[in-house]
Amino acid sequence: MKVLVSGAGIAGPTLAYWLARAGHEVTIVEQSLELRTGGYLVDFWGAGFEVAGRMGIVPELRKRGYIFDKLEALRSDGSHVATAKTAKILKAGENYVSIERSELASVIYGSLNGGAELVLGDSVKSLNQNASIVEIEFESGSTREFDLVVGADGLHSRIRELSFGPETEFERYLGIVFAAFQVQGYEQRDEGVAFLCAGLGYQVLRLTLDRDRTLMLISAGYDGERPRDRADQEEIFRDALHDGGWEIPAILDAMTGSTDYFFDSVSQIRMPSWSSGRVVLVGDAGAAPSFMAGQGSALAMIEAYVLASQIAGASNYTEAFLGYENYLKKFILSKQDAATKLRLAFASRNHWELFVRNSAMRIMAIPGLSDLVMGKSFHDRIRLPDFKKAESLR
Repeated sequence: MKVLVSGAGIAGPTLAYWLARAGHEVTIVEQSLELRTGGYLVDFWGAGFEVAGRMGIVPELRKRGYIFDKLEALRSDGSHVATAKTAKILKAGENYVSIERSELASVIYGSLNGGAELVLGDSVKSLNQNASIVEIEFESGSTREFDLVVGADGLHSRIRELSFGPETEFERYLGIVFAAFQVQGYEQRDEGVAFLCAGLGYQVLRLTLDRDRTLMLISAGYDGERPRDRADQEEIFRDALHDGGWEIPAILDAMTGSTDYFFDSVSQIRMPSWSSGRVVLVGDAGAAPSFMAGQGSALAMIEAYVLASQIAGASNYTEAFLGYENYLKKFILSKQDAATKLRLAFASRNHWELFVRNSAMRIMAIPGLSDLVMGKSFHDRIRLPDFKKAESLR
């Protein structure tokens, strides 16, 4: 089969890897002119880590990633709340690494080893499907035909818009915006330690990276219209963090000078179905859990693997898409529901929520008690299917 995958992030190349392994002809289209670099750090563990193991890329992920084995929780004035061991909270043992999202995507794409066609600087303008084929018109003006089309193009998916309807029908905004940016030469350097500083309505995460870089991630409660202009976006955080102590003034100053800056809303995508005819969604395009879930990239890899395994093992695409949803829907919904309960951790709305958040951080620091706080939401209760190739797929 000829399969078009829109999006060269995490889900798209993972899916392409497994589909190519099953003998399908895969084309990945990515609107960026090159594979993206930079971006924020993702914590990678659980069943997604198992998918990476089956792909043979774990050694490279460890080589490029980081181990933040200690978490320091602070109040807005910099006073100490709690110190926790990250791996013990996740119960991940050695199957855990923090890695820049673009590095994870690069490693996954590299594992393809030329097994898929990559089209950069283009995107899908329109699609028209019938019983036997999907006709695609690209923004470049070219047209092609594919047997299946996969939307792996993120929270603001173009494929979802074309095949299912506007984003507003499926987005659940959680009342928080966030910005991630890297700073070169930041004065404070704390290798292997994640600093979390929280005040009323916000949280700041600081992580020390290699090559004299520091990653900042700021989340803040916000109920207004989400701005497109960077200056207006930065103003949201300046307003929310205006009375913060600790290193917050320096971090806000560094935000303006950063050339590696990313802003978005904390939203989920919830859909009644992930497929429509010969079009199917994977990753954030169909079921974004929001970054509060802490597992967006790992979940994208799980979804891509399960979808590929269903396509490889089914006799037709309808059966494959149904099997994909049946296998994952309950699991993904549980992750989304768990994430919505974590709002107070990222942007407490009042002093009571802030008190509860800090109390929870202290409990999580006690060995064996993290499940009392997280409700075991950090743990993936899913068994990955075996990857078996069917003789044919119609």
